[in-house]
Amino acid sequence: MTRIAFLGPPGTFSEEALLSQRDLDEAELVPLASFPEVLATTTAGDVDLGFVGLENSIEGTVRMVLDALIFDHDLLIQREVVWRVSQNLLGPPGTSIADVRRVLSFPDAAAQCKGWLSRELPHAPVVAANSTAEAAKLVGEGAVEAGTAALGPALAAKLYGLDVLAEDIEDHPDNETRFVIVGRDGIPAPTGHDKTSIVCFQHVDRPGSLHAILGQFSARNLNLTKLASRPTKRGLGHYCFIIDFEGHVDDEVVADCLRDLHASLADVKFLGSYPAAGDHGPARRRDAEASWRAADEWISRIRGDIDR
Repeated sequence: MTRIAFLGPPGTFSEEALLSQRDLDEAELVPLASFPEVLATTTAGDVDLGFVGLENSIEGTVRMVLDALIFDHDLLIQREVVWRVSQNLLGPPGTSIADVRRVLSFPDAAAQCKGWLSRELPHAPVVAANSTAEAAKLVGEGAVEAGTAALGPALAAKLYGLDVLAEDIEDHPDNETRFVIVGRDGIPAPTGHDKTSIVCFQHVDRPGSLHAILGQFSARNLNLTKLASRPTKRGLGHYCFIIDFEGHVDDEVVADCLRDLHASLADVKFLGSYPAAGDHGPARRRDAEASWRAADEWISRIRGDIDR
């Protein structure tokens, strides 16, 4: 049986998103205390796969996860899952918002609700927890001082016997988190609706270096879906670039782009080619294959006229 580690305890948004993947219904889900522990446990081989949050539409990149994938682990992304995140204020039965004197939350969740919290609970400090579910669990078990509420999903309220005091309190209605499944090896077969993720390391920081990298994608009409930079931890001014783009390493145009990047840069770390979130893969694959066949026949006709 496949074992998949995720950020626990049960009732996190990570678990909600993971449960949405119906083809993984038979897998054993292993809750762990933190994203770094999920990645370390996957690298060690104690589980088959890890499930981690990588990016939020409000707060941006989950830096601890991205840095760990770049510098600390050699794991490959197997798929992405985009999940609608609805934050709720949870409290013991009978609690009202006026009773809340402190809020327990995973820091990223609190950041997604900072506008609401400052308006509705301006005098309630926010205390960090390892996850939204851990916050709900502590409040539900009465392991925190009276007047403490938690931020978290409705699933956590059901699991830990809490009331939803206020729902959908995130500051922006289109609050989504991008999760990824990672494994020690293996690249999923192309579906026609794929992404590839890489990290580009420069020889030196010089004018036009990023332009030169991006030119490789522009020249091949490869669409970028994410561009970010992170310090390489080798001193101020030294950055690497994280790039997500449409396509699969099995596509010749993608392979050609990666080949040129690897030849011209200090290093390129391949983070994976994997199915993108969404249900349009088969149709896109058919269209892509038809276009490729037509283009291949066209170039073959032209090359057939070369004098040998």
